[in-house]
Amino acid sequence: MCGIAGVLGRRDPVLVQRMCDRLRHRGPDEEGFYHRDGVSLGMRRLSIIDLKTGQQPMSNEDETVWLVFNGEIYNFPELRKELVSEGHRFRTSSDTEVIVHGYESWGEDVVRHLDGDFAVALWDQGKGTALLARDPLGVKPLYYARLGQTLLFASELKALTVDPALTTTVDQEALDYYLTFLYIPSPLSIFREIRKLPPGHRLTWAGGEIRIEPYWNLAEEAAGYRARYQGAGEREVREEAIRILQESVRKRLLSDVPLGAFLSGGLDSSSIVALMSRASSRLRTFTIGYGDQDASYNETEFARCVASAFGTEHQEFQVRPDLEPILDHLVEHLDEPFADSSAIPTYLICRAAASQVKVALSGVGGDEVFCGYPRYLGARLSRWYQRVPRAVQSQVIPRLGPWFAESDGSRNWGGWFRRFTEGGLLEEEERYLSWVRFLTEEERRRLLVPALAAGAGMGDVRIHQRIWRDVRQWSYLDRIFYLDMKTYLSEDLLAMADRMSMAHSLEVRVPFCDKAMVAFSLAIPWEWKMKGWTLKHMLKTGMKDLLPASILHRKKQGFMIPLAAWFKGQLNSLLHGELARPALERVGLLEPGPVAELIALHESGRKNVSNQLWSLLVLQLWMKRFGRMS
Repeated sequence: MCGIAGVLGRRDPVLVQRMCDRLRHRGPDEEGFYHRDGVSLGMRRLSIIDLKTGQQPMSNEDETVWLVFNGEIYNFPELRKELVSEGHRFRTSSDTEVIVHGYESWGEDVVRHLDGDFAVALWDQGKGTALLARDPLGVKPLYYARLGQTLLFASELKALTVDPALTTTVDQEALDYYLTFLYIPSPLSIFREIRKLPPGHRLTWAGGEIRIEPYWNLAEEAAGYRARYQGAGEREVREEAIRILQESVRKRLLSDVPLGAFLSGGLDSSSIVALMSRASSRLRTFTIGYGDQDASYNETEFARCVASAFGTEHQEFQVRPDLEPILDHLVEHLDEPFADSSAIPTYLICRAAASQVKVALSGVGGDEVFCGYPRYLGARLSRWYQRVPRAVQSQVIPRLGPWFAESDGSRNWGGWFRRFTEGGLLEEEERYLSWVRFLTEEERRRLLVPALAAGAGMGDVRIHQRIWRDVRQWSYLDRIFYLDMKTYLSEDLLAMADRMSMAHSLEVRVPFCDKAMVAFSLAIPWEWKMKGWTLKHMLKTGMKDLLPASILHRKKQGFMIPLAAWFKGQLNSLLHGELARPALERVGLLEPGPVAELIALHESGRKNVSNQLWSLLVLQLWMKRFGRMS
């Protein structure tokens, strides 16, 4: 695990040193640089594999190819054997070197051979060209910016902004996406001049010109698995799914330093710990808990059950609503406005784990891979809801709303009912997007100052619609799974895991996000993943001989914080202070009147809009620290 940075098109040691200084948290163990006419490369290293000889930048034998690399290549032993058989000579035991020699053999297609989580930047001195690439699911980040004939790149946005020649003006389309979904999807970034390389893409640079293209296609990979297992029975497919997951866990145990696992007590993290126990005799597990006042969010008893079953060295950490001491650090490491409030417990559990291990495995991705979100049940039910007469949908159903009061608890049935029925009148594509959208175009127009309100809706769901239509021939539920993997998983969950873990120099590995696991899951008939109205049926059935019954049959609970209640209690003064009229007018982005109305709506209990308020609070904090609109 590392932080990488560089300049293509000119030699600039001073700038690259400053960029790497901003990435020190990603690699506190050492740094390295390569400078030649036309290029400067740098990296910060967190030593995980080959502690003694894995330094970067790394070159081939004649030093015509140089590489900086962030991540892990899990199939590097197999690639190394193949490359040795072709005559390549290795000087280290690191996974980094297989990329260098792989490039010599396979050119730009080296990235197709890699099984891992990575962001790479490779310089070919002989050709005067560069190759940047990002792993298929987007576990590792990579930002870039063009300045004339020069290209800058880095693992984090903040490293690029140290160049005074780069204009850091907020991209209005990116802002619109943020207020819609609480994250900014690639290729956009919050700044106009900076872009994210999308997952599964490579960028080639030559003489100031760039070409960006996908090298991995999730839909095609899934179609290949579907053809291969056509005619196979449910049991055979289930056993293969668990085998792929077990292999994914095994690969991610590769480490020369201590590692552990996050354990919430939910099915996903418990499954990872169970499969880890098959390959490791000593496990450390970490969990986050809440006090009795927020009991509906507490999962510690379930985590203890799993830890006891597998004899792990288990530690619990309590989350308290005293967030002000960490907010500045959290916002700084998010880089961009990002309002998934799960970033808070993720930040805290990473901080706790980093005091004892350098690597932790996580259950991120299990809901997308094995169908675990309640909204998937809603999507299935909506096919029946569409048959209800329109007059009943529009006139009778809304009258039932008062019977479903909104809640501050972890299961807000009233909010779920409202969102389901509001979207029930829409066509399939827009129906699902309405469930994952947090602020409508009309709401965004009201909240933004007049100079920005006209731009609300300029992006909205354009990126999501393109992805949705890529698989228009698939079933409704399969298209939903595909969309979530390409957007929410990559752009929200994996981005959050990377930023919050690297803020504490911790590497997080995500077995559910193995490229084979994700593609295979899309090939599985959705009816086997969600049997009847049971979410994660296949995973539960596949793990029934390993996990305690209490874990297999417990209700779904997300990795959340009691934000709605905290905004009415311990965080109320923070909310009112940061979103007060004087504070809003100093930043000049949000309209004080509509913001005050939204706060009052939440405090009245009529509607839980804690996610929307958190998005405004984070945006205000971020703008105070980093942003400007022109």
